[in-house]
Amino acid sequence: MRFGKIQYLNLLPFDVFLKSYPAPLRFKLSAFANCSYPSKLNQSFFFHRIDAGFISSIAGYRAHLLKKTTKSGIIAKGAVWSVLIKPLDSLGTKDYQSDTSNILSEILGLKGSVLIGDRALLYRYKGGEHIDMGKVWFDKHRLPFVFGRLCFNRYKDFYQRISTCFNAKRVKIPHYMLTKYAIESNIPKAYILAYLTHIYYAIGSKEILGIMRFYRAARLQRQKLPSRIYKRAKHQIITRKCDV
Repeated sequence: MRFGKIQYLNLLPFDVFLKSYPAPLRFKLSAFANCSYPSKLNQSFFFHRIDAGFISSIAGYRAHLLKKTTKSGIIAKGAVWSVLIKPLDSLGTKDYQSDTSNILSEILGLKGSVLIGDRALLYRYKGGEHIDMGKVWFDKHRLPFVFGRLCFNRYKDFYQRISTCFNAKRVKIPHYMLTKYAIESNIPKAYILAYLTHIYYAIGSKEILGIMRFYRAARLQRQKLPSRIYKRAKHQIITRKCDV
């Protein structure tokens, strides 16, 4: 049971949940060993190096079609604080750690450089000029945005149970763990806690509608779809219709 976990503060509640969840030891060891940034985990998922993980929404398109997804995700209803555009950056670079956010910036027509994750949160904390993509999406569509989704290649029942339990549990982050992450990220504990109030994890009907709206927009703009042949599939796009 090889599980891949995004190594960002946005999954801190899931880290706490996993420590107490009655899962096999090999699963827990795998979960905390296979930690990386979203686009790298996407590739591990495509090549079946991991059996499951929180996969970027755009990379989870095929899993969505094959019904290999759960009702857990990384979701914001409005400002998310950690998926930003730096509008003053004339280079307009994409973030190598992201697949979904890079495409989202194109769909929203935003100019500037994409910055995600803990680096984006730290940039915001220090007062950097930014545009919050979660807020722009919500203002335009009045729907939450699902940045990542718990998807699986194998062990469907196991991961569906994890998703159900995680969604139902109210997680309190221990002080020692919060202190550890605050030191590692250079972001104060109070700011981390405030940030986590902007994120939730249970996917319902509105979240599904938001996902479908995102897929439809990507299809209409003929955006490239990440895949296991990412480097060669330069012209691969979403072509299947997604009803909204």
